[in-house]
Amino acid sequence: MLLLTFKHIIADFVLQNGWMAYGKDSKSGWALPLLVHCLIHLTVGMMLILIVAPRFWFVPLIDFAIHMTIDRIKGFISANFGVNQEHPWFWTLIGVDQALHHFTDFGLSIFMAVN
Repeated sequence: MLLLTFKHIIADFVLQNGWMAYGKDSKSGWALPLLVHCLIHLTVGMMLILIVAPRFWFVPLIDFAIHMTIDRIKGFISANFGVNQEHPWFWTLIGVDQALHHFTDFGLSIFMAVN
């Protein structure tokens, strides 16, 4: 869990720039920023997993697919319902997004712990 949380902090906050953050929540042109953002998650996750637990090489691929889905849904909601920093749902949407990512990390951690 610590490894996946570390990966999440690095990929979601340290390595994500404004182009990715705003681009993936746009009405159009969202695909490339979203893909680059999620490829960063895949790359950081794969590097860490291959160092610590190489037999779980496929876990970052699962995380990539789930992360893409969660962030696309968030982006769709942001773009189509005008949920920006001034909107009252903004922080709720950010919180739900982050909770779902952490729930994913928790589930993948349990999977690795029991296998």
